Amino acid sequence: MNTAQIRLGLRENLGQFSLLVLVNAFVGAMVGLERSILPAIAEQEFHIAARTSILSFIVVFGITKALTNYFAGRFSDRFGRKRVLVAGWLVAIPVPFILMWAPNWNWVVGANVLLGVSQGLTWSTTVIMKIDLVGPKQRGLAMGLNEFAGYFAVAASALATGWTAAHFGLRPEPFYLGVVYVAAGLLLSALAVRETRDHVVHELREQHPQAVADKLSQAEIFRRTSLTDRNLSSVSQAGLVNNLNDGMAWGLFPLVFAAAGMTLAQIGVLAAIYPAIWGASQILTGALSDKIGRKWLIVWGMWLQAGGIAVTAVAADFRVFGLGAALLGIGTAMVYPTLLATIGDVAHPSWRASAVGVYRLWRDLGYAVGALLAGITADMFGVPTAIWLVAALTLLSGVVAAARMSETHATGKARAQRAAP
Repeated sequence: MNTAQIRLGLRENLGQFSLLVLVNAFVGAMVGLERSILPAIAEQEFHIAARTSILSFIVVFGITKALTNYFAGRFSDRFGRKRVLVAGWLVAIPVPFILMWAPNWNWVVGANVLLGVSQGLTWSTTVIMKIDLVGPKQRGLAMGLNEFAGYFAVAASALATGWTAAHFGLRPEPFYLGVVYVAAGLLLSALAVRETRDHVVHELREQHPQAVADKLSQAEIFRRTSLTDRNLSSVSQAGLVNNLNDGMAWGLFPLVFAAAGMTLAQIGVLAAIYPAIWGASQILTGALSDKIGRKWLIVWGMWLQAGGIAVTAVAADFRVFGLGAALLGIGTAMVYPTLLATIGDVAHPSWRASAVGVYRLWRDLGYAVGALLAGITADMFGVPTAIWLVAALTLLSGVVAAARMSETHATGKARAQRAAP
């Protein structure tokens, strides 16, 4: 593609951007397949009682997705975004069939290894491609739309599988949807999505005409994003804790709801409320971060998540559980697209995709850390203690972000300077 013909911006690339939003909806729907019913399958079909064992599927999902995120960033720079995206869908093909017919729990865990690899390749690449397309002005909105599509689809898929399980049984019928998701995602990615690396070249030419690109090694990018850059490392720890509490919610909340007497259909609704509000609200919060800045949306979002988890810990009926899920969803919506937009603000375009990969490595390790921490704590001290521990860690993460981060968006910096004495 001739880079002279390329333009950056959401409106300028609306067709491809919209297509990538749709593709990411199918990516999210694959996770939603498991969201409301897999813990029930573990207990009812495979007779697994230990919380740590039940949450093992989240542990392997988190670890494989995290590691794949890291390599997805590197591979997308080296081989192209589209090739990585298509590869991710190819890996997903066996997943719904294994979940339908798994003869024991180890097969389910194995399916989640494949699901984690697929999610790491596909979701990371759609994020990187949208950042490529829109340029610096609308990154928050772009990430809000991307995460809205993914997590609203998680919610819709969780609701659909919960309803299907309530009417037809836990297996195999709920997983028929997964075959549709994989087929649609693969065909759209292979036939309609276009490569976006030329947009990065154009951005470098237009936005940084006199700048010399940082020639950073992968080791240095990893150090900056993980430890030495105060903004990037603050984003990485907040992402890890965000998914730590999501891993706990994914694994323990359905068991909490069942223990409180909720029906399978009610559990499906409750499992859908959190990602539905999370997904839908990100359109607003992503755009809001472009107007008011990133830092305080991240800080207050972490604190609101902690409040939602605390409400769930003390709840005993459907309405209060729903309130806790709603607060958790709003808080997560404040954080999720804003963290990704912050990476785009700070990282140079020449190593931005790799920085996104490192961030998403840490963020999705949170699934594994959260599932292990919640499972071990629940087995040793009870489920309520596990939930309160995760709430406290989420609150602390917001404190760390408040203390270490500076504002990274131009509008937010200007507002901070005007407010300074």
